[in-house]
Amino acid sequence: MATDTVLHDETLEQKGAWDGGKKPFKASYGKLMMWYFLLSDAFTFAGFLIAYGALRFSMPTWPVPDFVFAKAPFLHGEWPLIFVTFMTFVLIISSVTMVRAVQEGHRENKNGVVFWMLLTVVGGAGFLGCQAWEWNTLIAAEGMTVTTNPFSNHTEGGIYVTGEEMESKGFKKVVVGGDDHHGDDHGGGHSEGHGDEAHGHGGDHHSITYYLAPDTEDIPENRYFVKSDHEGVVKAGEEFSEGSPYLITFGHGSHMYEYGAYTTPEDGQIKKEEFGPKAFGALFFFITGFHGFHVLSGVAFLLVILINVASGLYVKRKNGYEMVEKIGLYWHFVDLVWVFVFLVFYLL
Repeated sequence: MATDTVLHDETLEQKGAWDGGKKPFKASYGKLMMWYFLLSDAFTFAGFLIAYGALRFSMPTWPVPDFVFAKAPFLHGEWPLIFVTFMTFVLIISSVTMVRAVQEGHRENKNGVVFWMLLTVVGGAGFLGCQAWEWNTLIAAEGMTVTTNPFSNHTEGGIYVTGEEMESKGFKKVVVGGDDHHGDDHGGGHSEGHGDEAHGHGGDHHSITYYLAPDTEDIPENRYFVKSDHEGVVKAGEEFSEGSPYLITFGHGSHMYEYGAYTTPEDGQIKKEEFGPKAFGALFFFITGFHGFHVLSGVAFLLVILINVASGLYVKRKNGYEMVEKIGLYWHFVDLVWVFVFLVFYLL
């Protein structure tokens, strides 16, 4: 009989433990599913960032962030990381406004939720606008694409040489464009610019001059250019040291080629600056674009929920505006991921 009583009590306890209806961690089904999604998304971002870090520290010519991200709207000159810091600040502030929206939802204050969610939407849209400006600057002004990385580091020291020095060592001078040429796309994507020695002589601003090593085919990979600045001033003889960053520009608009042939004191051989690792541009646009897609999706979801809140849809539910809390979890995740993206791309 005692045995039957024990078995009966154990059966009741097991039934109580498995009878369902209990919320894990007191979280609703919707919030639990959101946590599952965010966890899987975190693994995706972690994989991308780990891959970036592995490549970053395995290549000696990886670009220097202070040199790559040094442009800012309405400011002239170099302002390293100023603009991306502003972008980060905007996104973090939007996370604060999202917290306030959730707090007002717990108080069942519809007007408060609408106000703070609207500020969150403005912050998210502002971040996307900043990212669009950054992408446009890198692509249109600097010439960076998913397959081309104009930013790099020198792996040795030396000085830039003139065209005359190259010709004295047997290099063949080639002038493309000008009055007697059509100026088609030579140089693997290089376009026309201004200057004399770098783009022809005699004040011809519509020609491109490059040099070919002896017995080499005239293809983009074999062309050597003369170092010059945006104003067309030849910078031959300028010294650089190992590890110093440099940028190759393509002659967009009034820009000049900012790369050229150089020689090292050790062997006197003429060499040319090479593009940086292709992986940099591809990873930058893919990872920041993937995060930007999350921000864009978040802004769209925020707008839909904001409209529902303003219409009074959630008032009848009396659940503390749980839908606002769920989109808040997503928005905080997006902000947190950006902190890691900022660390990996802009600080390392």
